[in-house]
Amino acid sequence: MSDNQAGVSPLFFERYEIKYLIPYRLVDPISEYVKAYCDMDYYSEISPDSFYTINSLYLDSPVHTFYHNSDGVNPKRFNMRIRSYGDDPKPPYFFEVKEKTADFVKKSRAKVKTANIQSVLEGTYNPEDVDMGSKKNLDKFLSFAQIYNVQPQVLTQYRRRAFLSNVEDYVRITFDVDLKCKEENTFNLWPNPREMLSYDSSLIFDDGVSNESLAILELKCESRVPLWYLDLIRVFELERGSFSKYGNSLERATKLYL
Repeated sequence: MSDNQAGVSPLFFERYEIKYLIPYRLVDPISEYVKAYCDMDYYSEISPDSFYTINSLYLDSPVHTFYHNSDGVNPKRFNMRIRSYGDDPKPPYFFEVKEKTADFVKKSRAKVKTANIQSVLEGTYNPEDVDMGSKKNLDKFLSFAQIYNVQPQVLTQYRRRAFLSNVEDYVRITFDVDLKCKEENTFNLWPNPREMLSYDSSLIFDDGVSNESLAILELKCESRVPLWYLDLIRVFELERGSFSKYGNSLERATKLYL
């Protein structure tokens, strides 16, 4: 079984990503719709409620270079994060650089087995068991970390339901819900539920009055958008939007605004 089929993100990929901010109440109806073209990925399939937990520790320069470059004016931007999975995350952890030009994304990730992630950033740990693909990506991550003097900024957590197309070579649909965050200035990957702040309310994004929970719907594909997805947009009257988990979580956790 390939990484994509198993629901495991490869160590490097290039793809298009299109985002929609949708009411939470549409997650199940849209999920049922896409089942005509997709299967759940491995981790959604084995989860009792079809959602699994993703944690990301975002890094940035002391002057928030990556945050300010994500203001929508700069078509080229990137962020750096250390990702873990589960409510009680354990190694391996994934050191990721995500570069984005308009809708086109390049992501490289390095799989690291040590629990002491600070030692990796400080250069005092040399993961000899890292495979060649991870080693190259980790070198890139560490190079960027040194150039920008990155430091931990915010820890995010959300739950994901994911689908993979069974009619195209590669189309991936994800729903991210229950978005939470906290300001984080240490190399901590373990979210404390009592400290996490929600940032998925409609009041936060559109000054509405319903206080409805929102979800992030993403279509990810290697080339052109499949025709059935255009039908999905029409049926559910989806309106495309932009959403930065790093930017929105940092603003929510620290009151930092552009």
